[in-house]
Amino acid sequence: MSQRTLHSLFNPKSVAIIGASNTEKRAGNVIMRNLLAGGFSGPIMPVTPKYQAVLGVLAYPNIEALPLKPDLAIICTAAEKVPGIVETLAQFGCKTAIINASGMGQQLNDMGIDLLTLAKNNAKRYGMRLLGPNSLGMMLPNLGLNASLAHTSALPGKIALVSQSAAICTTVLDWANNKGIGFSSFISLGDTTDIDFDELLDYLGRDSRTSAIMLYIDSINEKRHFLSAARAASRNKPILVIKSGRSLEGTNAAKLHTGGLTGNDAVYEAAFRRAGMLRVNDLIELFAAVETLAHSSPLLGERLAIITNGGGPAVLALDQLMLRGGKSAALDDETYQALNRLLPSTWSGQNPIDIGGDADAERYTKAVEIMMNSQLADAILVLHSPSALGDSVEIADQLAKMVAKHPNRNRINILTNWSGEDAAYQARKRFNKAGLPTYRTAEGAVGAFMHMVEYRRNQKLLQEVPQSIPDNIPTDACKAKAALAKAKERGKTILETHESQEILSAYGLKTIDTYVAQDPHTAAEIAQTIGYPVALKVQSPDIHHKSDVHGVMLNLNSKDEVIQAAIAIKARVLSTHPDARIEGLLVQKMALTAGAQEIRVAVINDPVFGPAILLGEGGSEWEPSTDAVVALPPLNMTLARYMVIQALKTKKLKDRHLPLGLNMNALCVMLTQISHLVIDCPEIASIDLNPVLCAGENITMLDVNIQLNEHPLDNTSRLAISPYPKELEQIATLKNGQEVMLRPILPEDEPKHLAFDNSLSDEDRYKRYFGVRSKMTHEEMAVLTQIDYAREMAFIATSKGEDGEDITLGAIRASIDPDNTEAEFAMAVRSDHQGQGLGRLLLEKLIAYYKTNDTQVLTGFTMFENRSMANLAKRLGFTVTFDMEEHLIKMDMQLK
Repeated sequence: MSQRTLHSLFNPKSVAIIGASNTEKRAGNVIMRNLLAGGFSGPIMPVTPKYQAVLGVLAYPNIEALPLKPDLAIICTAAEKVPGIVETLAQFGCKTAIINASGMGQQLNDMGIDLLTLAKNNAKRYGMRLLGPNSLGMMLPNLGLNASLAHTSALPGKIALVSQSAAICTTVLDWANNKGIGFSSFISLGDTTDIDFDELLDYLGRDSRTSAIMLYIDSINEKRHFLSAARAASRNKPILVIKSGRSLEGTNAAKLHTGGLTGNDAVYEAAFRRAGMLRVNDLIELFAAVETLAHSSPLLGERLAIITNGGGPAVLALDQLMLRGGKSAALDDETYQALNRLLPSTWSGQNPIDIGGDADAERYTKAVEIMMNSQLADAILVLHSPSALGDSVEIADQLAKMVAKHPNRNRINILTNWSGEDAAYQARKRFNKAGLPTYRTAEGAVGAFMHMVEYRRNQKLLQEVPQSIPDNIPTDACKAKAALAKAKERGKTILETHESQEILSAYGLKTIDTYVAQDPHTAAEIAQTIGYPVALKVQSPDIHHKSDVHGVMLNLNSKDEVIQAAIAIKARVLSTHPDARIEGLLVQKMALTAGAQEIRVAVINDPVFGPAILLGEGGSEWEPSTDAVVALPPLNMTLARYMVIQALKTKKLKDRHLPLGLNMNALCVMLTQISHLVIDCPEIASIDLNPVLCAGENITMLDVNIQLNEHPLDNTSRLAISPYPKELEQIATLKNGQEVMLRPILPEDEPKHLAFDNSLSDEDRYKRYFGVRSKMTHEEMAVLTQIDYAREMAFIATSKGEDGEDITLGAIRASIDPDNTEAEFAMAVRSDHQGQGLGRLLLEKLIAYYKTNDTQVLTGFTMFENRSMANLAKRLGFTVTFDMEEHLIKMDMQLK
């Protein structure tokens, strides 16, 4: 994953076309035409032994004859020639190559190795990067580079498109050109054999020419790298994603298209949401969202005002807004009176603001201006239906002029819908030219607005401070792992309720007491001891009673009933499963369900993203995509709360308002502890808790099924998101004898971290921030505490205060570049704890961490005034240099 090597892809100074052709409709001819038409200023070098010149440009017979090393090569030959061409280009010193050929993964050479593997290995050997194969190519309109097979060029703009589908590329391109929407980068990934989404997201997230990113995804290969890059990029700019394979059939088709792993669509949805991306479901939604991104400012709020010359479209728009969870702007008295003076007496008197079917340009413009002046709305949707009483083009022109001059034009988003075809076409063209988003339908406009709202909500969610789990809830990984080890020693691969009790109790998860009986009479004695009514189940490794009604009998109320049921249940099971091994009978005290509610919680192992947690209604059969909400571990209390709210909002979970039903805090604790269990115990492959009985704060797992992995994976390869690295916690002692905890920072640390930052003296803050700065905002603190452990690290030192609460005494952090070559650190220690060796402890811990992380260089900067920091760094082995021009001290340590 090298961002340095991508520089040649995004800023090529020279281009070679391997297989350039004078024959029309050949790839080498189309690429040459597009490059020449684009206005690229660097050398364009066709390579072909067939022609002396291609389209009037001097050609070279082979790669070795090129006068210079190309930054970028486009390979337009048949698949069987590609591996050899890649090797020659790489040896010649070419940095990046685009491969158009398809089917390379299916074609084998004489030794049985597929052509794709050969090409990739040849490129990797010499450090050359590949885009494709099966790539349409790429466009960089700001450089005049059209190195693609597309039928037309892209306009310059600030949106980046990255797509695994060439057909999606050309469709979006055709639509965008018609709308006058431009792109900073237009990239067809193809089969992603080398350059993939994660690297491009890292590059585009930092690219000043890109304000928004669009992705079309068939499949993901590098789950952790993808989510890390997406999360980092989405903090700075919106990422819209459209994902194919929402149905089983579509998933199989997507696999055939790009050859990637097929994962559950609901898990993909959860991954996109967790990374702060915004998913759209189809091309119509994508086009609407692009229209908004191209012409809109970031939303400052969620209130939408609707101004219309017709009631019907406004009602449809309002319905769509409410159904999608939007907010309608309310009118205050002052604004009502201003509109009342302007509009006919028949106007609606509320939002939506119906200004009358005879509204002309002046009435439209003044009504919108009143709403913009009021600042009661964060966005205004202006609707127009064809009318003989008002010129649609003139209204559009006057409205665009007024908005362009209004002082609130960057604070309030204006969206437009001129409905109809012939009458509205010219008006929509005027809005495109004026940079105002315009939509064919009122519902489409509201949908685009709600995409902006959902993106804003996603970002706010990522910045929320999570509540801590109560101290009395246990998290005992050693106890759980010991119980799992015993089960594996006994050869168990499936654990049911009675076998799972010790594992779940280690995390404060309560199961119903289950007892094992070897015969009907023992079962009856147990039932009499624990009290009626009881449930009786067959204990068998070959069947699971939830999927086989023959294996369970409920509500048994006497000794005779238990004995008869035990005899009958064995016979019933053997009649349907003749080969089943029956190991005994399980007796459970029946839980009283009056006033409580049954739900279902599960953990599945997705082929792409690994463990995923599911929440929904209780029941024997369910499909994750339709019956449950999904979240990726690790969960904290905030993420768990969002999961429950989402389940209730989408009706995947129904609050039946029972006397002892759903308790939000208890549910969140349960989900968070299940997340901890899954992270701590890679031995667990899947969990099914069905049903789970919710009775207020009392949550009980009635039936449990835990499946174990035959060969447990480590969390680096298993989990899509890096969990909190608990193994890095360390107790240390300061010079004054005070004991401190050194550990990675957590999102829950935000309030204490803010208090720590505020505790620094003015002088220390000046040294830390290289100047005077105001107090940290919540948004800034969220960035500092909610870190991605896969690509950054922050250690804090804490100790107990007089009230027993933790106090943050010092912090050190460093971010790694995407290539993991250099980490830049910064450190601060509370003014009243300096001189006690805390700074040294923190810096030593950071050095040790990045050495184990295979980072090459650790570097830092400090001001001339902070000589104590420079001296500490020197004592620990840093090379210290002075930058006299910048008045900074630079500290470098080679870690490898």
